[in-house]
Amino acid sequence: MDYSLVVAIELLRAVAGLVLIATGLAIIFGMMRVINIAHGEFMMLGGYTVVLTTKLGVNIWVAILVLAPLAVGLFGIIVERCIIQHLYGRIIDSLLATWGLSLFLIGFVTVVFGNTLEGVSTPFGGFAIGQYKIAIYSLFLILAAAAFIASVFFALKYTKSGLIARATMQNPDMVESLGVNSKIVYMTTFGIGAAFSGLAGGLLAPISGVVPGMGVNFIGQAFITVVTGGAAVVAGTLSASSVLGSISQAVTFAAGPVYGDATLLFVALILLRLLPRGITGRIFTRSI
Repeated sequence: MDYSLVVAIELLRAVAGLVLIATGLAIIFGMMRVINIAHGEFMMLGGYTVVLTTKLGVNIWVAILVLAPLAVGLFGIIVERCIIQHLYGRIIDSLLATWGLSLFLIGFVTVVFGNTLEGVSTPFGGFAIGQYKIAIYSLFLILAAAAFIASVFFALKYTKSGLIARATMQNPDMVESLGVNSKIVYMTTFGIGAAFSGLAGGLLAPISGVVPGMGVNFIGQAFITVVTGGAAVVAGTLSASSVLGSISQAVTFAAGPVYGDATLLFVALILLRLLPRGITGRIFTRSI
């Protein structure tokens, strides 16, 4: 019984991890159709923001929940204004441009901070389930992932800004005729997606550590999750994360992490073969 409960918590933590790393990309790619290869580096910047500010004496929760998303969100706005705004509708060009940005960020951070692992202490402590010990922070990450999904759903479904953003992505000429500045909407949406990426990097910094190349560990899983989920930001991210995360973690428990990662890719390939438009392109077609 104890082992079953531990496995259930770890499955939820794996699903939450995919939700955290994929939400920012889902906003940028799912809504804006911009392939942001630098998504992992946005997460890396969020992690470094937490490490640097906590070393300066800032409270870790202020660093994670405020400074990380704020810093990366502002950086995302600068990137959108300087690079991305010229590449809308040019998917390959945006891919190449953000790939170049990714390489630049890795090189720049390596020169400034060195290629050494940085970290912050994990908040809270742990609790015992029989002979097993679970970190309370794992439960916090599960709650944080739920908050990610709930906040994006509420913003897109029930706020005027969310409605304007969805309308702009679908028909920018129409919203321009109604007096909405589509450039501001695109800039804000990209900035929000970047902020979610920074927040995810900050949340994961205590358990994964921070290093210039850490984005490589996240970008593949993030894209697999978003593409498998399909066009709907919330339903796609949640459904794909649930399927891929639970299966991958179950295989990890049974055979090891290498087989778990391989299974994640294998299951994603099968789903895309059966559902070329993603899960929400076939099942949750009217979902957000």
